[in-house]
Order: sequence, then structure tokens, then C-alpha cells
Amino acid sequence: MQLPDNIHAFMWESMAANNCNTYLIDGPTRILIDPGHAQHFNHVEAGLADIGLTPNDIGLVVCTHCHPDHLEAARRFSDKTALLAFHQAAWGMIKEMDPLMASFGVKPEDYKPDFFLQEGDLSVNGVDLQVIHVPGHSPGSVALYWPDRKALFTGDVVFKEGLGRTDLPGGDGKQLKESIRRLAGIDAEWIFPGHGEAVSGAGAVARNFENIEGYWFNYI
Repeated sequence: MQLPDNIHAFMWESMAANNCNTYLIDGPTRILIDPGHAQHFNHVEAGLADIGLTPNDIGLVVCTHCHPDHLEAARRFSDKTALLAFHQAAWGMIKEMDPLMASFGVKPEDYKPDFFLQEGDLSVNGVDLQVIHVPGHSPGSVALYWPDRKALFTGDVVFKEGLGRTDLPGGDGKQLKESIRRLAGIDAEWIFPGHGEAVSGAGAVARNFENIEGYWFNYI
């Protein structure tokens, strides 16, 4: 699959572990989206090495939400210059669920963000993104939209032919439906989800949203 310029996808293909897809926006400041589980970060390191980069080349780590399978490897950047950002509601959930998160190796003090993502524009050294707050799978879930590439990074809100679960703490089916309807209105030609395959082409993106609403909305 030919990806848009300046986007690299490190897709998780093994069913042996619950890890997420990781994406790199290769701009003047390199942005890594959803670093995944710490124990599987070698998968990301190998992908970076294939394009001549190392974790030291990352300037910003963004988590679409703070479930451990998306967040945990962010601690690999604690001694590096990369900044860490996610939504404030995600930080609240981490602190509220400290005992449970700690059982997955997530301790709040290890993941304090450098700044919070907020609804609206996010400009990172010439890369202009839009942050969309999309609760439902998790209170702090966000999607990132890059208009220049018509690329939508959806985390665990929308997948190819699927949507995020709502049975985890903070999940809410009504909110998830509203969030997905918001994303369906975006002029996207790519969906880069937190798990599974990407969706490419404006028609395929539109059909994916239609199919999700027509089928999966009946179950949440």
C-alpha cells in the first residue's frame, strides 16, 4: 500500500499480543503516534531503523488515548528530548485508575505529559493538525486529522469495518456513536486506526463509516 508522503505506518500484525499500530509523521519535528506496549517497542524501533531513524529522532509522542497498549512505551522516551502529549481527560483517568493501571506497568509519575491536547488546531513546526476529542471508547480519546494529506488517525474509535469497545472503564456507547458521526463528516482519504488495516480512498472511507453505523451501531 502506497502511503501519503511523510507518513510511515508500523502495523502490528501478530495476534500473539495485544499491541497497537504506531504511526510516524515525518516532518521537521517528527511525531510518533501511539508508541504501544513497552515490551513490544522493538517492533517500532525496527520500523524506524528501516527508514534510517532511531527513537532519538522523535520530537513529539502523541497518544490517542491512554490505555496501556497505546501508552506504555512512552516511558521509553523519558530520558530523551521528545515531548509527550495526550488529552487531559486521559490524564485524569490514569490518576483515577492508578491501582489498575499499575498492574499493567503504568504509573502516573512515569507518564506525566508535557502538554495536553485540546480540541482544535495543533501546529508542530509546520505540520498543521486538527485534534478532535472523540470520547466513547475512552474519556480522553482523540483523533488527529492532517488536512494536507487528508489522513485521519482514529486510535481505537474507528477501525476498518469496526469500532472501539465500550465495556472498559469510561466507555460510553452513546458518546462513541456521536464521536464516530463527527469523524464521518471529515474530508478524509485515509483512516489510520489503532488496530487492524488502514482504509484508503475517499469512497472506501465513506463506505466504512456507513457500514459501521448501519451494522455496529446496533450493538452499542
